[in-house]
Amino acid sequence: MKTVRIIILFLFSLFCFFSNVSGNVPEYGLPVTEGIYKPSIHTVQLYRDGWKLSYPIIDLNSELALELSFDDISSDIANYYYKIVHCNFDWTPSLINEGDYTDGFLPSQITDYSMSFNTYVSYIHYTLKLPNDDFGFLISGNYALIVFEDMDETKIAFIKKFMISEAQVNVTASVDRPILSMYRNNSHEVNFSVESGSYQIDNPYNEVLVAVLQNGRWDQSIMNLEPLFDKNGILEYTFQMENIFLAGNEYRWFDIKSMRYQSPYIKSIEYSEGIFNVDLFPDPIKAGGRYFYEEDLNGKYFVEIQEEDKDDTNADYVNVNFSLPLDAPMIDGDFYVMGALSGSSYSSNNKMKFNFETKSYELSLLLKQGYYNYRYEYLQHGKIAGDASITEGNFYETENDYLILVYHRGSSSRYDRLIGYQIGNSMKKN
Repeated sequence: MKTVRIIILFLFSLFCFFSNVSGNVPEYGLPVTEGIYKPSIHTVQLYRDGWKLSYPIIDLNSELALELSFDDISSDIANYYYKIVHCNFDWTPSLINEGDYTDGFLPSQITDYSMSFNTYVSYIHYTLKLPNDDFGFLISGNYALIVFEDMDETKIAFIKKFMISEAQVNVTASVDRPILSMYRNNSHEVNFSVESGSYQIDNPYNEVLVAVLQNGRWDQSIMNLEPLFDKNGILEYTFQMENIFLAGNEYRWFDIKSMRYQSPYIKSIEYSEGIFNVDLFPDPIKAGGRYFYEEDLNGKYFVEIQEEDKDDTNADYVNVNFSLPLDAPMIDGDFYVMGALSGSSYSSNNKMKFNFETKSYELSLLLKQGYYNYRYEYLQHGKIAGDASITEGNFYETENDYLILVYHRGSSSRYDRLIGYQIGNSMKKN
C-alpha cells in the first residue's frame, strides 16, 4: 500500500519537475512546485518572522508567523493577491475545502509595500505575514502560497512552499559519518527516531511518511523511508544505505553589501549605463582537492546594505557575473549557478553559457545587495537532478542541515498531517 503511494509520488514529482523546467505555470489541480513566473519579480523570500535564515515552517496555533517579502522591479504599484492551497505529502493539492484548512477570507490583497529609495534600479518592495488578520490556519501540513495579479488566478507571479506543524511527536536526529567504506569519506548518514508518546498511530508502516531534506531543498531529499522497527511507540529510522546523502562541499560566497570596496572573491566593481556590474574572480574546480572549512549559510542569502539602515528599500540591484573556467564545453549537459539566489531550480535564468574566447562557463544574475552563497551544479540532459560532484566535490567534513519532516494520515483522515519535525546538523548534536 505504502509502496504504491511512493511510486505515485515519484511519478507526480517527475511531471512536476518537467513542468517547472519548461517554464510552464503549474495548473491548479496538479502537483505544485516553487517558481517565479513574472520576470520582474526578484528576491522572493519566505521565512519565520524575525529570522531571515530560517526554514519556512511554524507550529500550528503558535504566536509565530511567517513573513513573505519580494520585489517588483517596476515604478508602478501592482495589485497582487494571494491564496493558500493545502497539499499532501507529495505536494498534490489536498481533496479538502478551503474552509477546512483556513479561517478567514481568501484570496486577499497584499497591501503592505514600499518604494525603493535612492537606488539606481527602481523597485517596489512587498511584504506579507502568514497568518494575519485576514485568515488563520486550521490544520497542519504542506502549503503552497500562490501570488497573482489583478484578482486573475491565471496571472501567477510566483509560488512558494511552506509547512505548518502540529508538534505531536518528538523527533531525535543524528548526522554521522557513514559506516560503509564506499560512503565513508564523501557522505552523511542521517539517522533519527520518532517518539509518538500519547499520539495514536495505529499502523506506522502504512500511516507514517517522512521526508529528509538536505539544506531545505526538496530536490535533494529522501522520501521513501519506512521505520526499521517500532519499539514501544518509538519508530527507529536507523540504516546504513537508505539514509545516505552525498555531503557536497561548503558553499562558495560573495559579499556585495557595499559598492565602495571589493570584498574577497570580487574582481571588479564598475558602474555603467545606470547599474553596477560586479565581476567575481573565476572560480576554480574544487573536486579532487582537499577539504577546506569556510563557514557558510548552506546555500541561503540575506539582503543588507552597509551604508544604509533600511535594507529592504535602500539596497540596490546589481549585475553579478559568474565564471567557471573549463578547457572545453561539456556536451551532455549544462552547468547552473545554484542556491537560494536562483531558487535552487534548474531554469534558463541560472543556466550558464560557454564562452569560447574566455574558455569559461559564464552567467550574469541581477541580485539585490547582500551576502550570498552559491555553488555550481551539472545537469545531464534527460536527468531531473543535478550533480555538484564534478565542480565542488564531496567531503564528509562538510557542514549541512538536514530537515526531517514527519507526516501522518490515519485510516479515516482525508489529508496528510505534519506531526513533527527536527533539524539535524552534521557538525552539531541534536
